[in-house]
Amino acid sequence: MHTINLPLPDFFNESKSGEIWKVDYEHRAKDAFDWAKKFGIKPSSEDKTKICLLAVDMQNTFCIPGFELFVGGRSGNAAVEDTRRFCNFIYKNLDVITEIIPTMDTHSPLQIFHPIFLVNEKGEHPNPYTLISVEDVERGTWKINGEACRNLGVEFAKAENYLLHYTKKLKEGNKYNLTIWPYHAMLGGIGYALVPAFEEAVFFHSAARYSQPNFQLKGNNPFTEHYSIFGPEVREGIDGKKIADKNSKLIERLSGYDIIIIAGQAKSHCVAWTIDDLLHDFLLYKKHLTSKVYLLEDCTSPVVVPGVIDYTDDANKSFQKFADAGMHIVKSTMPIESWEGVKLIK
Repeated sequence: MHTINLPLPDFFNESKSGEIWKVDYEHRAKDAFDWAKKFGIKPSSEDKTKICLLAVDMQNTFCIPGFELFVGGRSGNAAVEDTRRFCNFIYKNLDVITEIIPTMDTHSPLQIFHPIFLVNEKGEHPNPYTLISVEDVERGTWKINGEACRNLGVEFAKAENYLLHYTKKLKEGNKYNLTIWPYHAMLGGIGYALVPAFEEAVFFHSAARYSQPNFQLKGNNPFTEHYSIFGPEVREGIDGKKIADKNSKLIERLSGYDIIIIAGQAKSHCVAWTIDDLLHDFLLYKKHLTSKVYLLEDCTSPVVVPGVIDYTDDANKSFQKFADAGMHIVKSTMPIESWEGVKLIK
């Protein structure tokens, strides 16, 4: 049986959950080998109950105070506390987590949700957190930046029509309006990397259990937002041709697990849309699998920008919808064995 609440390793410093530092891979690998031997932790290949941990966008850009899109929640420090609890969860359940799948929000400057991509009649770019509706585009309040289009090899006229098409598709799909975000998760930048405390926990798990992290990248298409790891907000252009694909392989992989655990940032956006896409697919083809999904509600927080925008209520409504559909809302401090419907076989 699972050793309930394995101890926390000595190297883990909870107070550094919101800081940037270098993970000492060589020492952590040795620590992991010793840890596995001390507690009789077996390789993940021997797991009879297969458990997947889907960790959404645990990157510096969302998890470190002062970074571009730090998820402070209403408390102002939410993502730091989420990271601390998330790391605790991994260490205490190291012997039963079969695979960790970290998703990585992956961006470049010229993308439809960054200020540089749009301009008004004065040539000014929208401020971060500007919401752009179909009506804004129809009125000409915001237009595609022609220089950005030329750099990407797209004719201006086609791009202009695409902006209207895109905002209409968002509305039809009951999605958030096009949101202009601060430049964030920039590929190659410090903000793109996993937050060190979490990175260390993932690496330690990998070494102790001989389990390769299954990194999943999303968000690098310049013509669509991409909150969910399973697919972008808009997948087709004006002509009906695909501009991006659904991540069907990942959904199929997850369907093979006995338990699917999900957490990360932010609860109102990338976490919520990831779960929503998974729920939609399961309800269409594998309805019974919804009961295998467990959401760590204390390891995720919504986007809140004081005085500007607060998605807390939206996030809570989404999680209630997931619970009503058969998914389980749990806390990371609860032993996995105590979760409804869980029977661990070792």
